[in-house]
Amino acid sequence: MMPADNHTVFDPVTYILTGIPGTEESHFWIAIPFCLMYVASLFGNSLLLVIILTEESLHEPMYIFASMLAAADLLLSTTTVPKILAVFSFRAAEISFPACLTQMFFIHVSFIAESAILLAMAFDRYIAICDPLRYTAMLTKSVTGKMGLVVVTRSFCIILPLIVLMKQMKFCRTNLLPHTYCEHMIIARLACDDITVHVWYGVAVAILVIGSDIVLIAVSYGLILRAVFLLPSKEARLKALRTCGSHVFVILMFYVPSVFSSLAHQFGNIIPGYIVNLLANLYVLIPPMLNPIVYGVTTQEILKRVINVFYRCWSRSSVPS
Repeated sequence: MMPADNHTVFDPVTYILTGIPGTEESHFWIAIPFCLMYVASLFGNSLLLVIILTEESLHEPMYIFASMLAAADLLLSTTTVPKILAVFSFRAAEISFPACLTQMFFIHVSFIAESAILLAMAFDRYIAICDPLRYTAMLTKSVTGKMGLVVVTRSFCIILPLIVLMKQMKFCRTNLLPHTYCEHMIIARLACDDITVHVWYGVAVAILVIGSDIVLIAVSYGLILRAVFLLPSKEARLKALRTCGSHVFVILMFYVPSVFSSLAHQFGNIIPGYIVNLLANLYVLIPPMLNPIVYGVTTQEILKRVINVFYRCWSRSSVPS
């Protein structure tokens, strides 16, 4: 499908993903580190999921939330990265309009879900450190399961209206998408309809949903830090700080590039397109790759089981046939 004239209304059958503008000659070489990061993300998050789900001793709220985060990371990276690699490596840049909407839906659902999971993890650490005597009574398996259901339901309910609005739009501009995957505002700007609703809906989600999550997470960790410094044992303080430090690192790694990229898309061409695109690509690659490493290395219970898995595999492979 050729790009349409600016004054011609058409139904978008196929879009063309152009990749990162200004880096066309380097697309093949960019695909190599992207592919390695994606493989590491798949392996790390899958391993984390398997270990947490199969080890009954890890069926506690903190680890269940970590498994939810791993599942959201797998959804985010698998929804986007294979198509990114296809664009960069094989110039397979075409994507149908339904596939584009589907990809957009799962990208934003996983983003909203991860934000809620990070908030749940902050609440978990707050109870564990500030009110440990009530931890098992408050965060039962039933409560944890209901929190997971709320995470999924909230994400679907927030993003579904965007898909409904998008399907009703008329398009009269080019079908070239200056990106590596389908992002809400990039598609909306190709429409000949007024997109004010889309802009303000995105701003409202960023402020009321993501903003409130960030504020509540910050309050939780502020209260946690106050409680940590009141602990009598230096060893206990260091252990609590080490655990919370890894969580804060994951939180910053998730929010900084994603929020910056989202706001940049909302407000148009204030920031150069290649910077926005690069941040958007790093957001779907780096957090999913690093999250299982952070939790695997800093959480002793998970680290022990990972070492045991590799030790058993090595022992089996070294036994002579």
